[in-house]
Amino acid sequence: MTIFGIPILSLLVFFPLLGAGVLLFIKREETLRWVALVFAFVEFLFSLPLFFEFDPTTAAMQFVEDWWWIESYGISYKLGIDGISLLLVLLTTFLTVLCVLCSWTAITFRVKEYMISFLFLETGMVGALVALDLILFYVFWEVMLIPMYLLIGVWGDPKRRIYAAIKFFLFTMAGSVLMLVAILALYFIHQKATGKATFDVLELYKFGVPAGTQYWLFAAFALAFAIKVPMFPFHTWLPDAHTEAPTAGSVILAGVLLKMGTYGFLRFAIPLFPNAAYELMPLISVLALIGIIYGALVSMVQPDLKRLVAFSSVSHLGYVMLGMFAFNTQGIQGSIYQMLNHGISTGSLFLIVGMIYERRHTRMIAEFGGLSKVMPIYATFFMIVTLSSIGLPSTNGFVGEFLILLGAFRSNPVYGVLGATGVILGAAYMLWMFQRVMFGKITNPKNEGLKDLNAREIITLVPMVILIFLMGIYPKLFFSRMDASVEKFLSDFRGRVEMKADLPSPKVAEIKK
Repeated sequence: MTIFGIPILSLLVFFPLLGAGVLLFIKREETLRWVALVFAFVEFLFSLPLFFEFDPTTAAMQFVEDWWWIESYGISYKLGIDGISLLLVLLTTFLTVLCVLCSWTAITFRVKEYMISFLFLETGMVGALVALDLILFYVFWEVMLIPMYLLIGVWGDPKRRIYAAIKFFLFTMAGSVLMLVAILALYFIHQKATGKATFDVLELYKFGVPAGTQYWLFAAFALAFAIKVPMFPFHTWLPDAHTEAPTAGSVILAGVLLKMGTYGFLRFAIPLFPNAAYELMPLISVLALIGIIYGALVSMVQPDLKRLVAFSSVSHLGYVMLGMFAFNTQGIQGSIYQMLNHGISTGSLFLIVGMIYERRHTRMIAEFGGLSKVMPIYATFFMIVTLSSIGLPSTNGFVGEFLILLGAFRSNPVYGVLGATGVILGAAYMLWMFQRVMFGKITNPKNEGLKDLNAREIITLVPMVILIFLMGIYPKLFFSRMDASVEKFLSDFRGRVEMKADLPSPKVAEIKK
């Protein structure tokens, strides 16, 4: 499929880069903002045909582009999407528009560099989601790192932004280097066994990596992705990065960048090394459960609104990992859906926190109270997003959490029970936070004259609320796009998990079903 004669995936990858180039020649700040918004919005419009032209009846990669890049080394420029990556691409282009909008008045210096960084980041995110060559994927994976580092380090909170930016960079870079080593090792192992040099992911899926080697390669890939998720105990960079980043940086970090880790498990780590993934399933599931409960408990005691939402991400992404490593249809579908839900709900929470921060220049919960009396529109949006975050039926959060817990119960009832405690704790800390900020008497005179949301802020939040209810009431619209891909993922996985004498036979039988 082409637009203006350009293959659609290449257009989506490089159109934001074109926008960044145009911004270099613009001086007026107001014009910079409008041009950045236009490029982000047009990028979103370009992505919509993917949803409507996507064939949900097939699990094959669609809109594929395949050309040699460095043929002598088997490196290709290969792009494609399936039901797993389609919705994440749309989420990326959608959130980028809202990030530009919410930065309209929040960013007051180096506006050109800020908008260029954001468009550059969008190129990296979309490229990583559609790349089907390991080297190409790695290039886009690293491209994401630089603009996010700048967003935190230059436009973050002055107090600790450098610390948070360096911590984010070091954690992510450490995992990335190990992944690169594993990519090269996989390349040479495959070349030695087949005589063919390739980094093509679809070709490498067909190759059976020797059992002993699988653990080391899976560990390297899994560490890079676990840091990005982030899974416990690799999560410590996230609260600092979220707290110090500007509002839009927190939105895109929660909405898309964290999903690169969970997406990496689904696209690369599990299908390339299925036996290692299967045998390490209990370990990953236990770490996911620790993350769910730990993230919820730590959120409960946070005095800072943004830090509370940041720790809640550790808990919510734990659900994504728990569902994914249940290795059944409900768990995998719930996992993918929860990736989208987290991007919408937690992204909205960061937007809402940013809006009150612009007015009061504080995020401390103790500074607020009774805001619903002076900001009723703000309170309404805040309530809807809070209920979405705790998984109220008819909102998006309910569908994802229900399927994940269903998948977890099928895999291991103990996992399901422990996972369900996170739902209870999540409702406790979110509702308690909402009650302290929104209800009661206005005890702080600085809150008495606060202005309610303006038109730009309402326009930013309305699309989020629409998606919250659309995904909660009519999930079939989204599941229909991922059904075939999820079934193929599980079918391939089950077919490649080797029957071994030292594996618990009932569990093998469950996976093989």
